[in-house]
Amino acid sequence: MKVIKSYLLARNYPVWSDLLVVCSVFGSAFFLLLGRIGLIEPDEGRYAEIPREMLERCDFITPTLNYVAYFEKPPLHYWLTALSLKLIGMNEFAARLPGALAGLMTVLLVYGTVRAIWGRSEAINSAIVLGASTGFVVQSRINLTDMTLTFCLTAALCSFMIASYKWQHKKLYYYLFYLFCGLAVLTKGLIGVLFPVCIILLYLLFNRSWHLLREMHLPDGILLLVVVTSPWFILVSQQHPDFAKFFFVHEHFERFLTTTHGRYQPFWFFFPIFLLTMLPWSFYAFRALLSGLQTRFQEETDPRFFLFIWVTFVFIFFSISHSKLIPYILPIFPPVAMLIGIMFVRLVKGETVTSLKAENLSLMAVLTVGAAGCVIYSWLPALAPVLVRQGWVSADNRLVTKIAILTPTAGGILGLIFIGMAMAVFWAARKQSVVLLGLGLFCGSYLLEVVGQQFVLERIALKKSSRELGQKAGQLLKKDGVLASFGYEQSLPFYTGRRVVVVGSKGELEFGSKRGDQSDWFIDEERFVKLWQGERQIIALLKQDELKRIEGSLYPAATVLGQKFKKLLITNKRLASSERITKN
Repeated sequence: MKVIKSYLLARNYPVWSDLLVVCSVFGSAFFLLLGRIGLIEPDEGRYAEIPREMLERCDFITPTLNYVAYFEKPPLHYWLTALSLKLIGMNEFAARLPGALAGLMTVLLVYGTVRAIWGRSEAINSAIVLGASTGFVVQSRINLTDMTLTFCLTAALCSFMIASYKWQHKKLYYYLFYLFCGLAVLTKGLIGVLFPVCIILLYLLFNRSWHLLREMHLPDGILLLVVVTSPWFILVSQQHPDFAKFFFVHEHFERFLTTTHGRYQPFWFFFPIFLLTMLPWSFYAFRALLSGLQTRFQEETDPRFFLFIWVTFVFIFFSISHSKLIPYILPIFPPVAMLIGIMFVRLVKGETVTSLKAENLSLMAVLTVGAAGCVIYSWLPALAPVLVRQGWVSADNRLVTKIAILTPTAGGILGLIFIGMAMAVFWAARKQSVVLLGLGLFCGSYLLEVVGQQFVLERIALKKSSRELGQKAGQLLKKDGVLASFGYEQSLPFYTGRRVVVVGSKGELEFGSKRGDQSDWFIDEERFVKLWQGERQIIALLKQDELKRIEGSLYPAATVLGQKFKKLLITNKRLASSERITKN
């Protein structure tokens, strides 16, 4: 324990040594078995297929999905993924690598920023908190644009903090601020510049630091921002005059102000999401935020007040938005980790956890309930037949028909991890040791990242991934054959390398389907039946209830090539038994 305490509080460890430790410890959490499971629908399929089509078409200006224009996001994440696919190959590891790298680099960025401003011990603790935040690591291992955005926004705002606080290399850090703002815009649009501008203006207003505007090199910086962002926007607008209206109006203002995108959640949605995704550190976030707010009223300058504004603005912005998804609040993880890491160092120096009594009790209660919940939930599907026989639930009840995210083995392991963390918190509270508290939380979180997440993601992939069916379709589909999907299955083109005929709902391909003559690629069920009855080979992916609805109209009768959960792969041509796949 003395060795651990000495390492965490030491002020003179070299930077390279700490970076080596952080990369070694958290490298497994971010990269271990990264390509093991298939692409999870819908996001991973989409964000892998768009870069694949860019490489195939040699067009890096116009993003396409299923070979029709797709303008919902700017191209930076697509470019990074395309580079990864080109260097490593068309596989899941390559598709997920940019997000995982962005996550690990964000941890390193937190370390570097905190060390430059507060010191080495605060830096290593802050990096540990972020790297041991299970929700942060899990979302970095999924191919999402949000982790790339989080890295760019963190780099921009951390550059501003260092520039405004340190006297050396100010100009360089301000230029880095504008550069990463531009990259954030190229990742996810206007919030890449809106967030930094609003956060900085609020900081200058409340902290009465308007003098910083004079040293921010605004003319040069704005020019750099324009140079980074404008080329792609100009080129894509020249090729597609309707781009600006769709991208800025539909994908920005309507997404924020209306429920058009079907992602409405109540205002309080992100409160439980944050508590769960940054578990267990989230239980100490409120006190850390309060300590950041209190620095506003101290005489000496402390950028923790900037971190407080950063977290508060982003959290409120997305809470009032009419469009909410879990990854949206990823940008608050780095500043929260910094605040918690700094707070823990301050507490270690006092070597007492009595001030964290409420947080510790709440966390122990949640961990205990979570442990029991994991075990009980994992056994419910196994008990379902008994419940049906006793007449307590019907045979079509969701308890019987849905796939459980946890198996009994996984539920037991996760339960043990949660109980172990709860016991560590209890023991640390009795011993009045912040070091023991932090060590217990880190060990439990690390086990959740390396062991626990694999169980959960594998079960999610069983339901949400079409890898096996897509690969089988790619093997059996003839050159002149037709590949169809009832509703657009995002990863199907990625696994087959073929364009898909979309039957029924166009979903997010609605915009692209109206550009040019796409009538052969977007059809209704009546046209599908006629296509089925023709001479060409048809392979279609659909759900069980969709097949039941139309199977009376299919002649010849459908041959099932394979099944995965509720998804079926069927064809109108009979195949040898060796060409079929078993059910999953």
